[in-house]
Amino acid sequence: MQVENIQIRFGFGALDISQTKASWILLDWKVKVLDRPMYAEELRVKTWGRYFQKAYTYRDYEIYNSKGELCVIATSKWALIDIEKRNVLKLTDEIKNKYKPEEKSVFNEKVLDKMKIPTEFQREITYTVGRKDIDINNHMHNTYYLSLAYEVLPEDVYENRPYDNFRITYKKEIQLGDTITCKYTYENNEHIIVIMIPEKEVINAIIKLSK
Repeated sequence: MQVENIQIRFGFGALDISQTKASWILLDWKVKVLDRPMYAEELRVKTWGRYFQKAYTYRDYEIYNSKGELCVIATSKWALIDIEKRNVLKLTDEIKNKYKPEEKSVFNEKVLDKMKIPTEFQREITYTVGRKDIDINNHMHNTYYLSLAYEVLPEDVYENRPYDNFRITYKKEIQLGDTITCKYTYENNEHIIVIMIPEKEVINAIIKLSK
């Protein structure tokens, strides 16, 4: 995949954390694969900010294949946090104006609905978080949650991949050394995985996979 390097600095990126003491964290995201690209195919990605509120904002994505055809759409929900105090920062008009949010949304719904936690599960595994799992915010990397979800799937479900629709809601960060439990169930034509730390009675994330 060829990547065009476009640098636009708004003052709240990864390179600015040491000065601003602020970092964007991903709260929720939803992805729909319309047509899977081929290996080494050149892709073009469009992204834009939308729907700013005081405590969170959304960013949408479109991915196009080498023929110019839309192959993936996604939306994501973000918050800006103070990395020292660990609290959510207010998204001021000054911040909003820098990102120039648009009205366009890739999905029909403007915001992501709240996912319910199942009461019964069919399968579970445990996992202890290692150094390789940690990102620049000292939390488990966002994409690793999806890898864990695949690990807990029953073999027949796993063999039926890929799943073209997935949704991940992050409720509580996972840190180095945490021993987490991944629980799996199947409801309403969706494979649902809940990641949690049982001894702390904390739900860390909810994941849904479907065809």
